[in-house]
Amino acid sequence: MAGFSRFRHTARALFSAFVLAVCALGAPALAQPAMWVVKDADSTIYLLGTIHVLKPDTTWETDKLDAAIAASDTLWQELPTSDPTAIGMELLPLIMQHGMSETTKLTDLLTPAEMKSLDEAAKASGVPGMSGAVLNRMRPWNAALNISNAAVMRAGYDPYSSVDGKIEKKFSTRGIKPNGFETAQQQITIFANMAPEEELSFLRDTLKEYQNAPTEVEKLVTYWAAGDTAQLNAMFLSEAKDEGGSLYDQLFTKRNRNWTAKIEEMLAGKGVTFIAVGAGHLVGEDSVVAMLTAKGIKVDRYQ
Repeated sequence: MAGFSRFRHTARALFSAFVLAVCALGAPALAQPAMWVVKDADSTIYLLGTIHVLKPDTTWETDKLDAAIAASDTLWQELPTSDPTAIGMELLPLIMQHGMSETTKLTDLLTPAEMKSLDEAAKASGVPGMSGAVLNRMRPWNAALNISNAAVMRAGYDPYSSVDGKIEKKFSTRGIKPNGFETAQQQITIFANMAPEEELSFLRDTLKEYQNAPTEVEKLVTYWAAGDTAQLNAMFLSEAKDEGGSLYDQLFTKRNRNWTAKIEEMLAGKGVTFIAVGAGHLVGEDSVVAMLTAKGIKVDRYQ
């Protein structure tokens, strides 16, 4: 299960940058994140795979990327905004509703040794007020996201430095607001609807692996900055898919299918559209790119 475990804490580290509102070493001097373009007679759609958390000094913009942004009159992202503060305000009541438990505490589910690990993870987080007692009132998925997200942020990765946020700001200078493929409610539901045994396994894996999350994210950013889609797929998706698990289907396959249908609608219209979504959605055999290709839609590598 090593591949799926790695996928899960890497997915947590990146996806939780949104759901919790919350220059990698070895990255190339000239970063060129992978981009694709889809065209028909009166439509052009650019697709950029993003990273939801980055270190503030990471350089990733290119002339081709800037040209695509300048040519686009519409922006689509995963959510209607990528601003962590705005997302946090929207998510707070959802977290209280779906991420807390009034009846079952983590002490009812974890062994004494696991509770000790939970308390140690909380103390190591560096988040003021976080403790095992606070996490004890959370559902397992919520506690897992808090722990892994804190580990990544403590290593210097910042949701306020996300690619998505910077893209959104570029469009905002022209008065263009982003559209969202989905809502915060839909994203939270992915975790809230996990089966009890999978949710508990999710937390147990996190307690064993959260200290490795920054290293995994660093590798991911290195491959992303180089536009190395083969390595991204090998590290982030292929092993997880081979080993199964409903979390993979919920996080990627089903969402990608929904987004692909929306892109088909865009092609039926006209204009130039820029799409910025997590890099994991654009690589691999279940990606948006692969699904569009399977429908006979020509997708060219732009960068």
